[in-house]
Amino acid sequence: MNSDSDLQIAGDILEVPHLMQPPREHPATVAEFAGLARSLAADRSQWEHLVEYDAVSRWYHRLRTGPGYEVWLLSWVPGQGSGRHDHGRSSGVLTVLDGTLTERTERGTRALTAGAQRVFAPGYTHDVVNDALEPAVSLHIYYPGLTEMPMLPGPGSVRPRRPPPLRTARPVRRPVR
Repeated sequence: MNSDSDLQIAGDILEVPHLMQPPREHPATVAEFAGLARSLAADRSQWEHLVEYDAVSRWYHRLRTGPGYEVWLLSWVPGQGSGRHDHGRSSGVLTVLDGTLTERTERGTRALTAGAQRVFAPGYTHDVVNDALEPAVSLHIYYPGLTEMPMLPGPGSVRPRRPPPLRTARPVRRPVR
């Protein structure tokens, strides 16, 4: 049995530059969006000086935009959470930059520490909260850019009931004279 490697069979790809894809200015695939999030996370100089903490509500800052996508920076003081929601028609990548966040989904609960990433498609429902004693910072990339974030009832909560349909009065028929 021959144990040739792919490199021995195909040759060194760097020797045939015309076969290499040119690097893209903006991400276009899930892997490229996750890679953008990792590169931003690794370069603290791009975001660390922007972070603020707000005891009343989650702080957020749009860090960057590109064709069809947005990059958001969020901070979370202990106890702050997003509430159960989805992202409308947007897909996304959530990356924890500092601290620990807890993500709750219908599949369970998981702690996301610095460096953890979650990739999600439209319709993905979750609740994110800082259950730790220290602040946390996260990076969120949405494609297409986030236009809605419907809030949903939490697990075990009672769904709000729709009011009964309005009844329309029947017209009164008057006798013909």
